[in-house]
Amino acid sequence: MVDNKNDKHWHIHTDEDNITWLTLDKVGTSTNVLSVEVIAELDSHLIALAKEPVKGLVIQSGKEKGFIAGADIKEFLKVRGTNDAIEMMRGCHTVFDRLEALPFPTVALINGFCLGGGMELVLACRYRIADENPSVRLGLPEVMLGIHPGFGGSMRLPRLIGPVNAMPLMLSGRTVSARAAYKLGMVDYAVPTRQMIRAARAIILKPPQPKQPGRLQHFLSHRLIRPLLGMYMRRSVAQRVSKKHYPAPYALLDLWIKHSDDPRTMLAEEAASVARLVVGDTAQNLIRVFFLQEQLKSLGHDSDFHAHHVHVVGAGVMGGDIAAWCALSGLQVTLQDQSPERIAPAIKRAHDLFKKRLRLPRLVQAAMDRLRPDVSGEGVAQADVVIEAIFENAEAKEALYRELEPRMKADALLATNTSSIPLEELGKALSRPERLVGLHFFNPVAKMKLVEIVHSTQTDAKVAQQAASFTRQIDRLPLPVQSSPGFLVNRILMPYLLEAVVMESEGVQPELIDRAAVDFGMPMGPIELADTVGLDICLSVAEILSASLGTTVPDKLRTLVNAGNLGRKSGRGFYAYKKGKPEKAKIDKETEAPADVTDRMVYSILNEALACLREGVVDTADHLDAGIIFGTGFAPFRGGPMHYLRSQDVSVMKQRIESLAQTYGERFKPDEGWQELK
Repeated sequence: MVDNKNDKHWHIHTDEDNITWLTLDKVGTSTNVLSVEVIAELDSHLIALAKEPVKGLVIQSGKEKGFIAGADIKEFLKVRGTNDAIEMMRGCHTVFDRLEALPFPTVALINGFCLGGGMELVLACRYRIADENPSVRLGLPEVMLGIHPGFGGSMRLPRLIGPVNAMPLMLSGRTVSARAAYKLGMVDYAVPTRQMIRAARAIILKPPQPKQPGRLQHFLSHRLIRPLLGMYMRRSVAQRVSKKHYPAPYALLDLWIKHSDDPRTMLAEEAASVARLVVGDTAQNLIRVFFLQEQLKSLGHDSDFHAHHVHVVGAGVMGGDIAAWCALSGLQVTLQDQSPERIAPAIKRAHDLFKKRLRLPRLVQAAMDRLRPDVSGEGVAQADVVIEAIFENAEAKEALYRELEPRMKADALLATNTSSIPLEELGKALSRPERLVGLHFFNPVAKMKLVEIVHSTQTDAKVAQQAASFTRQIDRLPLPVQSSPGFLVNRILMPYLLEAVVMESEGVQPELIDRAAVDFGMPMGPIELADTVGLDICLSVAEILSASLGTTVPDKLRTLVNAGNLGRKSGRGFYAYKKGKPEKAKIDKETEAPADVTDRMVYSILNEALACLREGVVDTADHLDAGIIFGTGFAPFRGGPMHYLRSQDVSVMKQRIESLAQTYGERFKPDEGWQELK
């Protein structure tokens, strides 16, 4: 019997059926990750178990929040070169190979998140059982960090479920639910939580035949077929990311095409490939972005505020989608507007979201039951959080606050989703302006994780902390920002969008402008982005910034809005839209935009970022980088505007913006913050 009470991270017990249960409960963390120490301790257990006459091994998590979230990313930052990285990967290969070679059945019991290195560990087990709860996610998302699976996953997942199923998952970094994983063959069973231990015991006592891919999947792995299939996959990847910016998926494809029929060589080359990637700029910057995200997550820890009921006023796109997201997150939600007819479209969109995310009819119905139309506003009195999401008009919002405040619970949060109006102005309508906080969500709410937590000089610090805690409760990223025109994201985004509009007005084709931005690394060009946001919203924010910061509003923007051409939502803006997609003119690759198009867009962002940092709109450069990456999609592989700026030759960049100012005038006047750069 193998029992050891002196373990640090792993706890082992052998029961009366001679089944060994190995539980990972990493010390000092709420989430399991695979550190060098954790893997070394696992190895010592596997070596001992190989000598024991046990019936089988079950590996499980001691954490409520999941199985294993992946490798310990902090250890990647300690890697000094490719040799260190190769040694790390090969050491883990040895341990997982040892797990795979055990002479008895091995079962992984998967709850919560099973990602990256955690997924690679369970692939080395003979059987996998997943909790069917919708919160369970499985996958190999390493490309999100600028690398690809490095602990054997690039070899084991295609071998288990075939390349057509495995490669798209690894190339995109997409994760799947337990039920989807079962359909793909990634897990042997998806069962309710209460049945997991019983299922593991049954498998070990009467082992079934391990899963294998079908003949077609096996055929597609043939060395003569792989180059053809790889060519198709490469084209698919190229539609999403460029090799210049994101080399990892291309490296993974090369690895699979060349070596997937030789497991030993595949593992050796996998280690070498990841080692080359992890020391590169893209991976290091994407790892930086990961830690920026962790910084924002930690901002919700300073308060024990926990909401049960949310009341949203305004059932438009933003208000309705905020309400739906809160209901999806498990809260009771009431949604108020002037009539049932105004609320109905939001309820329909919510139902579509629930079906897409939850899939199971009973879970969809439960979410729908949590979201209630409330024309009369009865939910105000019961709500822990009241969110105002009506149109951008200060007088209308103030009138609403005068109506809401007397009906609210004394300790309830009053939040506004305003995108640009300073809280000092809105707070004038309140007897207690200190309770007003901004919760500025971004569209689409279900995809954009950032929420600006807007505080004014009047906002109680405790209220701001509670708002951050609430934001984490609904799985969004809180970013504290000072109340000022445009806050952070819109203030930095708007000069970028407006400069693109100015260039379009000068005769530069919008397709060329968008292509230049995407070539720089933006997920979408500024012209298409303006259409997506809504040109009326862009105009509203631009006019607010114009009144306070002297921003010039291009005539073309007003002309389009006055004509009712508001972008994608109206079917026409700068582009015409068909089924929600822009109809763009085809432009030859040889056709080039004017030489300074990219600089005019990028320096608009950098100059405004320096101004925001100097004025204290956010507390740190890291917070600014996080806000612009998660709020606008600013080229993640560059690490954020401030990080990008500091990684360049600052003296050259200063000269460049001075040159732009001479050519294009006051809007490129270098902010005082340039003088502080070294």
